[in-house]
Amino acid sequence: MSRLGIIPARYASSRFPGKPLVDLEGRTMLERVWRAARASDLDRVLIATDDVRIADEARRIGADVTMTAADLPSGSDRCAAAVRSAGLRPSIVVNIQGDEPLLQPQLLNGLVRALEQSGADVATPISRILFSAELDDAAVVKVVRGANNHALYFSRAAVPAIRDVNRSDWTQHHTYWKHIGLYAYTWPSLQRHVQLPPSALEQCEKLEQLRLLEDGARFVCVETEQMLMSVDTPDDAERVRLWLRAHGTEAPFPA
Repeated sequence: MSRLGIIPARYASSRFPGKPLVDLEGRTMLERVWRAARASDLDRVLIATDDVRIADEARRIGADVTMTAADLPSGSDRCAAAVRSAGLRPSIVVNIQGDEPLLQPQLLNGLVRALEQSGADVATPISRILFSAELDDAAVVKVVRGANNHALYFSRAAVPAIRDVNRSDWTQHHTYWKHIGLYAYTWPSLQRHVQLPPSALEQCEKLEQLRLLEDGARFVCVETEQMLMSVDTPDDAERVRLWLRAHGTEAPFPA
């Protein structure tokens, strides 16, 4: 079974232009994510970009890279375009967010294993919400699970609501989960995703995973306690630097 990891990496970003190339204690963020992916059980890891500066960095670190169009609407679209451009026929495609510099290979392995064992269409990680403030943070995407760890819904809102309980106490009465934006797709599911038009719920929530969910796809959720720090702004990058200085610049795993 061919397991392909793709790191979609754009240079343009309204809040942090060029963030894949930001230096994080001696390595670019792109290199840190690529090293984690390479240390996993994926058969191949490919960087997909629309910018020659990122392509040059990919080649510098020894990564496979393919160029994709600049106007693709999402990372999943860029992954699908990269597969077609490279002429590959994978069984599984893992969309690896390029802004997770503390990513560990075990998380990717867990996603692939869950996808293969569950028969689902997509596997995606979740982690427990411990603080009520995260429930009201629209940047923290919440997920509601049903039987067999299958996702019922993803939302920026605090779901489920608990009737007759003060909102500040909700996390004491129910286990809430936040979604981490990594996806292991079966190749047919990724193809289906890019063929579908944006769905009504997707456009409301601005969450691309709702497109396939509305179409009937099965998402299996994989619990993780791994430390992750998504980088969306220069301040986020500085927080990662501070963490690396405290834990060692080769954290979270050796080079």
